[in-house]
Amino acid sequence: NSLIKCGQTHMQIGNAEKEFVQTSCNNFLSPLKNFLEGDMRTITKEKKVLETKRLDLDACKSRVRKAKSQAGQQQAEADLRVAQSEFDRQVEITKLLLEGISSTHAHHLRCINDFIEAEMNYYAQCHQYMLDLRKQLGGIFAPSATELGNNSNAGAQPQLASLSTFYPNPSAPPAIEVTAPSPNVEKKYARVLYDYAAADLTEISLTADELITVHSLPSLGDDYVMAEKGHDRGKVPVNYLQILN
Repeated sequence: NSLIKCGQTHMQIGNAEKEFVQTSCNNFLSPLKNFLEGDMRTITKEKKVLETKRLDLDACKSRVRKAKSQAGQQQAEADLRVAQSEFDRQVEITKLLLEGISSTHAHHLRCINDFIEAEMNYYAQCHQYMLDLRKQLGGIFAPSATELGNNSNAGAQPQLASLSTFYPNPSAPPAIEVTAPSPNVEKKYARVLYDYAAADLTEISLTADELITVHSLPSLGDDYVMAEKGHDRGKVPVNYLQILN
């Protein structure tokens, strides 16, 4: 049942990702692609034409300065007027195209805002799905009234299993030895009823059906006992254990 719930949750996350990708393509990537393949390509082309016209104009000016005969001077000046006219015309064309960039930038800014909004919604949805899954799995692994009746302290309320119970962090530090029991402390065997994830370094993580040794300490009160598993030691709630002797 828990695997089914995990699968359903990841299907929801997959659908949310699919919707996010589709929204991003429609609202951000497609407009940007259209701009780059349309207006931007035209602007780049016209700027290259303008550069060519400027080089032609500079060449005509150079020929006017170097003309030695009257006829050559007149021809060079005529070519200069034509080159100047074509250059001025190309300047106006390029200027108009560049002035249109302002409105294009405003449009792309709105597209970026839409993309950011879609991304925020996607991560919020995924976060909510995982929270719901943790609540569902916590409910599955919560102790029943029958199990609580087998414990020495049946009236205490057990803690719900946290998400770290099902996805342990391998980099988490091991449980530390909080205090050493005195030689006269009576140790008992206990069976772990269900998984328990340590909340801090003073506790120890346990797996259901493990067999461990426990003993009581006055400083822990009635709700906790000190548990030992191999070389690890830490406190654990009594409600998660079945004392065997």
